Amino acid sequence: MSSQPTTLRGRVLAPGEAAGAALILQEPLSLWGGMDPANGRLIDAHHPQHDTLIAGRVLVMASARGSSSSSSVLAEAVRAGTAPAAILLGEAELILAIGAAVAEELYGRQVPILQVPEEQLAAIVDGAQVLIGEEGMVTITKPEG
Repeated sequence: MSSQPTTLRGRVLAPGEAAGAALILQEPLSLWGGMDPANGRLIDAHHPQHDTLIAGRVLVMASARGSSSSSSVLAEAVRAGTAPAAILLGEAELILAIGAAVAEELYGRQVPILQVPEEQLAAIVDGAQVLIGEEGMVTITKPEG
Protein backbone atom coordinates (compact mmCIF):
# COMPACT_ATOMS: atom_id res chain seq x y z
CA MET A 1 0.00 0.00 0.00
CA SER A 2 1.44 3.38 -0.99
CA SER A 3 1.42 6.41 1.30
CA GLN A 4 -0.79 9.45 0.86
CA PRO A 5 0.47 11.80 -1.85
CA THR A 6 2.11 15.08 -0.85
CA THR A 7 1.22 18.20 -2.79
CA LEU A 8 3.30 21.35 -3.11
CA ARG A 9 3.56 24.29 -5.45
CA GLY A 10 6.73 25.34 -7.21
CA ARG A 11 7.67 28.56 -8.95
CA VAL A 12 7.35 27.92 -12.68
CA LEU A 13 10.57 28.61 -14.59
CA ALA A 14 9.43 26.65 -17.66
CA PRO A 15 5.78 25.58 -17.99
CA GLY A 16 4.39 22.16 -18.70
CA GLU A 17 2.94 18.99 -17.30
CA ALA A 18 4.91 15.81 -16.77
CA ALA A 19 5.17 12.65 -14.72
CA GLY A 20 8.03 10.37 -13.82
CA ALA A 21 10.10 8.78 -11.11
CA ALA A 22 12.24 11.17 -9.07
CA LEU A 23 16.00 11.04 -9.50
CA ILE A 24 17.61 12.81 -6.55
CA LEU A 25 21.00 14.12 -7.63
CA GLN A 26 23.53 14.15 -4.80
CA GLU A 27 25.49 17.02 -6.38
CA PRO A 28 24.69 19.81 -8.84
CA LEU A 29 24.94 18.95 -12.53
CA SER A 30 25.77 20.94 -15.63
CA LEU A 31 24.11 19.38 -18.64
CA TRP A 32 27.02 20.64 -20.76
CA GLY A 33 29.55 17.86 -20.31
CA GLY A 34 27.33 16.23 -17.72
CA MET A 35 24.62 14.63 -19.84
CA ASP A 36 24.84 12.82 -23.16
CA PRO A 37 21.82 14.04 -25.15
CA ALA A 38 22.16 11.06 -27.50
CA ASN A 39 21.30 8.52 -24.80
CA GLY A 40 20.11 10.51 -21.77
CA ARG A 41 22.87 9.32 -19.41
CA LEU A 42 24.82 11.28 -16.82
CA ILE A 43 28.35 11.29 -18.25
CA ASP A 44 30.24 13.59 -15.87
CA ALA A 45 32.94 11.17 -14.66
CA HIS A 46 33.33 13.18 -11.42
CA HIS A 47 29.64 13.10 -10.49
CA PRO A 48 28.75 10.47 -7.85
CA GLN A 49 25.87 9.26 -10.04
CA HIS A 50 27.93 8.85 -13.21
CA ASP A 51 26.24 6.65 -15.83
CA THR A 52 22.75 7.04 -14.32
CA LEU A 53 19.92 7.28 -16.85
CA ILE A 54 18.32 10.73 -16.71
CA ALA A 55 15.91 10.33 -19.64
CA GLY A 56 12.28 10.34 -18.58
CA ARG A 57 13.07 10.96 -14.90
CA VAL A 58 12.16 13.99 -12.81
CA LEU A 59 15.54 15.46 -11.86
CA VAL A 60 15.64 16.84 -8.32
CA MET A 61 18.66 18.89 -7.30
CA ALA A 62 19.39 21.77 -4.96
CA SER A 63 21.03 23.72 -7.79
CA ALA A 64 22.41 23.30 -11.27
CA ARG A 65 26.08 23.75 -12.06
CA GLY A 66 26.11 26.37 -14.72
CA SER A 67 27.19 26.53 -18.25
CA SER A 68 25.27 28.59 -20.73
CA SER A 69 25.57 25.64 -23.10
CA SER A 70 23.33 23.56 -20.82
CA SER A 71 20.36 25.16 -22.59
CA SER A 72 21.43 23.73 -25.95
CA VAL A 73 22.09 20.29 -24.43
CA LEU A 74 18.58 20.26 -22.92
CA ALA A 75 17.02 21.31 -26.25
CA GLU A 76 18.99 18.61 -28.09
CA ALA A 77 17.90 15.97 -25.55
CA VAL A 78 14.28 17.01 -26.10
CA ARG A 79 14.77 16.62 -29.86
CA ALA A 80 16.34 13.19 -29.36
CA GLY A 81 13.68 12.03 -26.89
CA THR A 82 16.23 11.59 -24.09
CA ALA A 83 15.42 14.62 -21.92
CA PRO A 84 14.36 14.43 -18.31
CA ALA A 85 10.58 14.51 -17.87
CA ALA A 86 10.96 17.59 -15.64
CA ILE A 87 13.46 19.35 -13.40
CA LEU A 88 12.87 20.48 -9.80
CA LEU A 89 15.46 22.90 -8.40
CA GLY A 90 16.03 24.53 -5.04
CA GLU A 91 17.63 27.56 -6.72
CA ALA A 92 16.31 29.17 -9.89
CA GLU A 93 18.34 28.33 -13.01
CA LEU A 94 17.28 30.42 -15.98
CA ILE A 95 19.75 28.80 -18.43
CA LEU A 96 17.81 25.52 -18.18
CA ALA A 97 14.53 27.42 -18.56
CA ILE A 98 15.87 28.95 -21.78
CA GLY A 99 16.68 25.47 -23.08
CA ALA A 100 13.15 24.32 -22.24
CA ALA A 101 11.65 27.35 -24.00
CA VAL A 102 13.78 26.75 -27.12
CA ALA A 103 12.82 23.07 -27.16
CA GLU A 104 9.13 23.93 -26.91
CA GLU A 105 9.44 26.44 -29.74
CA LEU A 106 11.47 24.18 -32.03
CA TYR A 107 10.06 20.74 -31.22
CA GLY A 108 6.69 21.42 -29.59
CA ARG A 109 7.60 19.48 -26.43
CA GLN A 110 7.73 20.85 -22.91
CA VAL A 111 10.09 20.08 -20.06
CA PRO A 112 8.66 21.74 -16.96
CA ILE A 113 11.22 23.32 -14.69
CA LEU A 114 10.19 24.47 -11.23
CA GLN A 115 11.92 26.12 -8.32
CA VAL A 116 10.82 24.47 -5.07
CA PRO A 117 11.94 25.51 -1.57
CA GLU A 118 14.89 23.33 -0.58
CA GLU A 119 13.21 21.98 2.56
CA GLN A 120 10.40 20.64 0.35
CA LEU A 121 12.89 19.21 -2.16
CA ALA A 122 14.61 17.38 0.70
CA ALA A 123 11.35 15.56 1.45
CA ILE A 124 11.26 13.93 -2.01
CA VAL A 125 12.76 10.45 -2.03
CA ASP A 126 14.52 8.78 -4.92
CA GLY A 127 12.07 6.80 -7.01
CA ALA A 128 8.98 8.65 -5.77
CA GLN A 129 6.37 9.18 -8.47
CA VAL A 130 6.16 12.88 -9.29
CA LEU A 131 3.30 14.47 -11.19
CA ILE A 132 3.71 18.05 -12.35
CA GLY A 133 0.45 19.78 -13.16
CA GLU A 134 -0.64 23.21 -14.21
CA GLU A 135 0.68 26.33 -12.52
CA GLY A 136 3.50 24.54 -10.71
CA MET A 137 1.43 22.02 -8.76
CA VAL A 138 3.53 19.00 -7.80
CA THR A 139 2.11 15.76 -6.41
CA ILE A 140 4.56 13.26 -4.93
CA THR A 141 3.75 9.66 -4.10
CA LYS A 142 6.46 7.80 -2.20
CA PRO A 143 7.35 4.36 -3.50
CA GLU A 144 6.06 1.35 -1.61
CA GLY A 145 8.36 -0.29 0.91
